[in-house]
Amino acid sequence: MTNKFKTVSLDRMIDKHIGKLGTEKREVFENELRIDLLGHAIKQARQERNLTQEQLGELVGVQKAQISKIENSVKNARFETILKVFDALGAKVNFNVELNHKKLVY
Repeated sequence: MTNKFKTVSLDRMIDKHIGKLGTEKREVFENELRIDLLGHAIKQARQERNLTQEQLGELVGVQKAQISKIENSVKNARFETILKVFDALGAKVNFNVELNHKKLVY
């Protein structure tokens, strides 16, 4: 009995079904993935600090609902608020900026 299934890499599947690197569809996908990861990082840091969404909201000066929205979709959050959230969590944030495949140093 032969195996009908072929093993392929995740990168190859993404290239096939979403688009190759550099295409508009792939860029949108990658950006949404980064946004989801940022929200997940905020939630994980909050939970590690044993804070409720309400407690974190009080530290930042926003409502619990805003913290929930940030954890579930950072798309609608102000950048300033996101930085305040990380500051309230005592989390260090690092940014990497690339331009023409070169990292910018600042």
